[in-house]
Amino acid sequence: MVHFSRVTKTYPRTHTHALKDVDFRIDKGEFVYITGHSGAGKSTLLSLILRRILPTEGTVLIAGQDITKVRERRLPFLRRKIGMVFQDHRLLPNLSALDNLVFALRATGERGNLEQRALLALRQVALAHKRKAPPIELSLGEQQRVAIARAIVTTPPLLLCDEPTGNLDPDTSWEILELLNDINIRGTTVIVATHSRDLVDRLRRRTIVLRNGELVRDDTTGGYSL
Repeated sequence: MVHFSRVTKTYPRTHTHALKDVDFRIDKGEFVYITGHSGAGKSTLLSLILRRILPTEGTVLIAGQDITKVRERRLPFLRRKIGMVFQDHRLLPNLSALDNLVFALRATGERGNLEQRALLALRQVALAHKRKAPPIELSLGEQQRVAIARAIVTTPPLLLCDEPTGNLDPDTSWEILELLNDINIRGTTVIVATHSRDLVDRLRRRTIVLRNGELVRDDTTGGYSL
């Protein structure tokens, strides 16, 4: 599903090596944590998968496709295969929970009964009863659940999560992680960038550790260690 082959990313203005000779493979159906302190390279890694940036050296393959060879006009088709959940959820404030999902479907060119598909995704995150509520009427945990529903409403095979529990209390964070685990069990490949020691230790899955842009540990038994 995701293959980094000796990937280096250097930002020319600062000559900073955000990633240095990183090499790993994530197979279809895996649940993987990407951990590391702030500045370790987690966000750069996710940006490469999304093809927001290109590697300075090395190869990034997504579902067997070399992202450096994807033309600009084909990028929307590549990104439709990837759902993205952010720390700050990024919901549209003037739309209801349901309409946030419908908007995402329309933006990707989906057709058919979009409201029905959106409602199904809300049911998956146990928020169908809040479908008419705008974000301001939802708790932070509920907002993040809507953001997850928006990310999976197009049924992407790959789901990326960038610090999805960073703004949440411990109990709500655990609920979100359990939800992501359920999504993974249904067959979606899930990659979670996080610095939450408690969550990584509590739900042990394969853990890739970055330090100063270098991959220093890739542990299939999981557990938080920097």
